[in-house]
Amino acid sequence: MKNKSILHLDLDAFFVSVERKQNSELNGKPLIVGGIGDRGVVAACSYETRKFGVHSGMAMKVARQLCPQATVIKGNASTYTKHSKEVTEIIKSQVPSFEKASVDEFYADLSGMDKFFGINQFASELRQTIIKESGLPISFGLSQNKVVSKIATGEAKPNAEIIIPHGNEKIFLAPLSVNKIPMVGNKTFQKLLNLGVREIKTIQEMPVEMLESVLGKAGRTIWKRANGLDDTPIIPYHERKSISTERTFGRDTIDMVRLHATLVAMAESLAYQLRRGNKLTSVISVKIRYSDYQTHSKQVKISYTSADHILIPKVEMLFKQLYSRRLLIRLIGVKFSGLVGGNYQINLFDDSEEMLNLYNSIDKIKERFGEHSVMRAVTMGTKTIGRMGNPFNGEPPIVLAHRKQ
Repeated sequence: MKNKSILHLDLDAFFVSVERKQNSELNGKPLIVGGIGDRGVVAACSYETRKFGVHSGMAMKVARQLCPQATVIKGNASTYTKHSKEVTEIIKSQVPSFEKASVDEFYADLSGMDKFFGINQFASELRQTIIKESGLPISFGLSQNKVVSKIATGEAKPNAEIIIPHGNEKIFLAPLSVNKIPMVGNKTFQKLLNLGVREIKTIQEMPVEMLESVLGKAGRTIWKRANGLDDTPIIPYHERKSISTERTFGRDTIDMVRLHATLVAMAESLAYQLRRGNKLTSVISVKIRYSDYQTHSKQVKISYTSADHILIPKVEMLFKQLYSRRLLIRLIGVKFSGLVGGNYQINLFDDSEEMLNLYNSIDKIKERFGEHSVMRAVTMGTKTIGRMGNPFNGEPPIVLAHRKQ
């Protein structure tokens, strides 16, 4: 099989870089972006603050204690989204197939491009183009798969590049700490340290069965990654503009309890899909079709979010404003549009640590046991809402027929 060439690009301290681009006085100074209230969380921090132990996701209160001289900025989701789109457009114009992994991170498949010009040179020139046109620092790793390239980018940062020649994956990985492997979180890292495993080299020398016996199924994946093996495909990028769901009732209804439960269940399901796909919405619409087939809808613009506690009340409000005819209802629908890439961290500007942890926990349970494993009490009995696949896997949307409830 022909060797692949997979490029991983990552904008350095993205939110911080955007703030500095807009205000050069912040250059070289310690800077933290995130929620500025008492319970705020760090969304991004400059390299100058990291030597004090500041990292994203930590409580702002702690970050301020660790680095009191840092400038703290609340941040602006729509500004970051705009800059992310600019970089996406540059990559789109240069590369045949790429994946947008998040608001500041991309993979591109450059396999076979060496027929025309050197892949390494192409990657370096692409990086220079992005720096020149966007004014933002970006790093890359280039190797024959996604995992090794991502680790290489991490080693290259800030604002540099690392190319791993084919066949050198194990040599490159060997001296690095095991927590550099994507998938090795704090708990797994602790387990490995308890085994005396600190460097990736040690995993390379272990039989895979040994790691599996300690870490279960994940052990095999971690072992493969430690050995530079990974065949995760690039998921081609299709910009999906909206996500929606609707219900046609088997019998037209005016049962407010049931209608309310269905609406909340829809909003909850769509919000979970957003978080799973690393998306945020900025426009909410609600649709009602009455028994005489007249259809009405209403929408509202909001700040980018993927949080139930913000989205559900807005959906309820729109329904209240919309439902005026006192006629039987045949169908209701909810749609989130104005979507952008960007994970829940963008909500860190407004939300508390508790909220963040709550969503992380709920989503982990849903990921593992299915979307219906955790539901709001009010939505009980609305079983058919929710979907299996990830609507943001880059595939163009499938049009769902109205499923009956």
